[in-house]
Formats: sequence, structure tokens, C-alpha cells
Amino acid sequence: MPIHPRESDPAVPDPADPVPEGAVRPPRGDLPRSGPPTGPGPDADEEPGPDAAGGPAPSEDEHTAELQELEDRWRRALADLDNLRKRHTRELERERTAERSRSAAAFLPVLDNLELALTHAGSDPGAIVEGVRTVRDQAVNVLELLGYPRHAETGVAFDPARHEVVGVVQDPDAPPGTVVEVLRPGYGDGERQLRPAAVTVAKRE
Repeated sequence: MPIHPRESDPAVPDPADPVPEGAVRPPRGDLPRSGPPTGPGPDADEEPGPDAAGGPAPSEDEHTAELQELEDRWRRALADLDNLRKRHTRELERERTAERSRSAAAFLPVLDNLELALTHAGSDPGAIVEGVRTVRDQAVNVLELLGYPRHAETGVAFDPARHEVVGVVQDPDAPPGTVVEVLRPGYGDGERQLRPAAVTVAKRE
């Protein structure tokens, strides 16, 4: 069988052909073949979207429900606070009423003794003085039990926290700055003072 020589492709240069001067010989080997790319595509390094791994985003209805729940809790807290304030106000008023009742009840025996002294005033006028003095002492004792002791001392040093000066007198027998006379007794001490004692004080030289 006769062998025919292979006809050369004029588009592909023969490596045996001489290369013209100044030309570049193409590299030997197979030329790259055209076809679809086999490597990773341009989108290989892109980050997955938010819906790919985390699931679907919360819907608007879910946000509305959460806001409604928070608003309900806030309203319940306000209602509880208002109820607490009202309960505290009622308890405070109840304590005030009870304290006024105790104070008023402590003076009932004083009124009873005044009534008794007035009843016997007609039969023995001289006994009314002693009766009034007894009632006075009883009232002073009630105030002391309530935490307001009586202050009517003379000869003590003037104390602006307990005394109110209503006059200054010259008294050679009293040291300067001491209480000479108590015109109106005081009751209580410190923060529980009902009123200071009105006094006259010895004049300083």
C-alpha cells in the first residue's frame, strides 16, 4: 500500500522551516486548547449571603409582637409602682391617725381632773388652786412621756438652742450670761423641741 506524505497545514509553521530574521519562534509544545475553564470560578471567594447560613431574617410581624410585649411589661410596671405609692400613702395616713389618737387619749385624764376641780370649786374655793396645780403637773408628765420634757430652769447658762431671750437685766447676784427668770417654759430637746423657753438673761459687764 503506497504511503502518501502528509500535507502540511499552511497556518501552522513547521519547526524545521527557517525563521526569518527578527521573527520570534513560537514555543514548542501543544497550544492551549479552547474549552470551558476547569478551575474555580471568579465567584469562589465571595462570602455567602446573610440568608444562606443565618436563616431567614425576622419579619415585621415578629418585631411588632416584641414591641407590643415590651410595652405591656412597661405598663404593668407602672401600674405596680402606682399601687405601691397609694398603699404607702394609706399606711402613712393610718399611722398619723393612730399617733394623734394616742396623744389625744393621753390628755383625757388631764381633762377629767380639770372637770373635777371645777366641780369642787364652789364648795371650797381655796382647793381650786391646789387642784389646778395638780392638773398642771399631770399635763407636764404626759408631755414628758410623749418625748417633750419641760425646761424652766434658772441659774443655768444661756443656750440658744433651748432658750429665747426676751429681756436682759442687771443682776449683781447672777453671773453674766445666765438665765435669771423663765417667763414661759420650753418643751422638748433638739429636733424634738416643741418650743424654746422664753427667758431673761443677766447682763454682761
